[in-house]
Amino acid sequence: MTVLTILNSPGTEIPSLITDLGERDGIELRVAEASNLSQALPGTDVLLMWDFFSTALKDAYGSADRLRWVHAAAAGVDSLLFDELVDSPVTVTNARGIFDRPIAEFVLNYVLMHAKNSIGSLADQAEGKWNRRSTRDIAGTKALIVGTGAIGRGIARLLRAVDIEVTGAGSRARSGDADFGEVIDSATLPEHAAGFDWVIDIAPLTEKTERLIGAEAFAAMDDSAVFINVGRGDTVDTDALVTALRAGQIAGAGLDVFDEEPLPAGHPLWSMDNVIITPHMSGDTDGWRMRLAEQFHRLFEQYLAGEQFPHTVDKKLGYVR
Repeated sequence: MTVLTILNSPGTEIPSLITDLGERDGIELRVAEASNLSQALPGTDVLLMWDFFSTALKDAYGSADRLRWVHAAAAGVDSLLFDELVDSPVTVTNARGIFDRPIAEFVLNYVLMHAKNSIGSLADQAEGKWNRRSTRDIAGTKALIVGTGAIGRGIARLLRAVDIEVTGAGSRARSGDADFGEVIDSATLPEHAAGFDWVIDIAPLTEKTERLIGAEAFAAMDDSAVFINVGRGDTVDTDALVTALRAGQIAGAGLDVFDEEPLPAGHPLWSMDNVIITPHMSGDTDGWRMRLAEQFHRLFEQYLAGEQFPHTVDKKLGYVR
């Protein structure tokens, strides 16, 4: 008997593609929420984190006596990087590949909105103003992509397709990368942040990347640069970002993630006319939950067959190598 437990959030539908697994011989399906996860974990072999923002597993982990595999229905796995799970033999997988193209398109949207001053056009439209003006070409501009995983590579490929020159920033410096050409060491970001029109953060949240982009990095950026974050809010020092925007150290920002979500009412970022804010939705295109369900279904079949997964998370690093 294989016991599959799904951690779900209240009111969120689980596709039948997954729940129907409980109808098969040899599979017991349990559905839990954060409040009763510790009661559902004993005997569980597989845990699907359908509530992918939840941190409930850390508190409930002591009751996991048979857990072998945890799948996060998200790209980020920072909520799973607690010591007990990291040091265990439990395999962790994530939704690698599901969000690459949607997030890349979202980044391109941010780039175009800033380059073409869509914020100003929408403000003029709201006031009925006919205000013709020149805007900026994106061809020939330069982007620094902080985070060289699958999503970062998807962003690089799409930006290159519209003739933006890309450079990567990752865990180690290297040359001759297929998607980035040159990759700098993200630990030395302040030394390399100048000269870019777009600085794009898609870094995973780990001990090494927490507050990675702070006052030094923003001070090093060109005053014409736009900062874009579609990764994790905690990789950025938000106070330093606000200071940089107010001081004109950078030209603007496109922000989909924040260190506190939802972004509190009255936060200074809300009222800045050079900032585009979206509510952590860069990967959410039509059918995204079904794509997540289909991916887990494929992985679960591989698990039952004793096959190796196409990717696993390196729990020490906090991301898929």
